[in-house]
Amino acid sequence: MNKTFSFVVLCALFIVLLGNAQKTNAATCNPQELLPCASYLSSGAPPSVACCSKLKAQQPCYCGYIKNPSLGQYINSPNAKKVASACGIPIPKC
Repeated sequence: MNKTFSFVVLCALFIVLLGNAQKTNAATCNPQELLPCASYLSSGAPPSVACCSKLKAQQPCYCGYIKNPSLGQYINSPNAKKVASACGIPIPKC
């Protein structure tokens, strides 16, 4: 598979899974707010200021995302940890 196709598939899957996220904290916890970081998860490139800002805003929601079977695998992925680390945000142990 070429990289472009893989990236498109990854982004599509990410968006679909985010749409299936828990709605219990919809007012404050919205995983779609993390979409500015999607390209950095697959590329390994340093995250943008916009990505880091969204990660910081959604930080109180991480445990809920980790416990969500559709999202946990992304939050705990090596690239997600690299992006969070680059933004100075620890991934919590829930």
